[in-house]
This record gives sequence, C-alpha cells and structure tokens, in this order.
Amino acid sequence: MARVEVEPNATNAIPSSVTGWLDARAADQKTLAALVAAITSKTTERAGRDGTAVTVTEESGSGATDFTPKLIDRLRSVLPDAPLLPTGAGHDAGVLAAHVPTAMLFVRNPTGISHAPEEAATDEDCSMGVAALTDALTELACR
Repeated sequence: MARVEVEPNATNAIPSSVTGWLDARAADQKTLAALVAAITSKTTERAGRDGTAVTVTEESGSGATDFTPKLIDRLRSVLPDAPLLPTGAGHDAGVLAAHVPTAMLFVRNPTGISHAPEEAATDEDCSMGVAALTDALTELACR
C-alpha cells in the first residue's frame, strides 16, 4: 500500500516536492530490511541522475505478528484445505496477540486490494467465512 502527496498538485505545474509513503511488509525483519535498502538505493540512484534529492525516513515499524500455534492448529482442523497465509498484521489481531491467544481467518478477496474502496469479496465467500468462523468457535467452545 502506498500514498503520494504532490506539491503543487496541479495538472499544469511541475512539482516542487513529492512525498511518498510505502507500507512495506515481509515475512521477517531481514527480508524487510533488504527490501527497504533496495528501494532506497534505487530511488537515490534515480534522484542523482535527475538532479533531485530523496530522503527515506522510517515513520513506524513493527515485526511480524506471531499467532498462537495451538489456535492455528484448531482452525486447520476445522478448515484443513485452507491455505496458511503469512500476515504483517499490525492492527487488531497484532495488538491482541500480545495478550490473548490469537489467529486470523481470511476471506478470499479476488481483487487482492486491502483497506481500500476497491477491496471486494463475494456474498458467497463472506458466508463461507462466517460458517468457517462459526465452526471454529464451536469447536473451541466444546473443548
């Protein structure tokens, strides 16, 4: 995910500055550091060729969220064919994981877009997600 702010933001003006934000995520800190280093290197090299300047500043950073293995195993017992997806969850589940057993159940999103108006899921996929969550919670409550 990314965002760009251009000054001045006019159709017929050459910008005096462009500020960009990039939400970079990776499975581990080493891979993330390598990704940020590569982006920094390429943008700095390009800025040098263009006679401009670039500054890269980390505004925030957090490691990967480790979910509860036993809870993940229970979800997999209810949903054996569901793929196990890595996540850089820094929102609700990431905060909860530090305090209570936590896992995430994803609903298929054909667009691949997240946290934006273009994010989409079919009613059928949402219904399947609700059914899967109900099954998982029922299984957890009965143990």
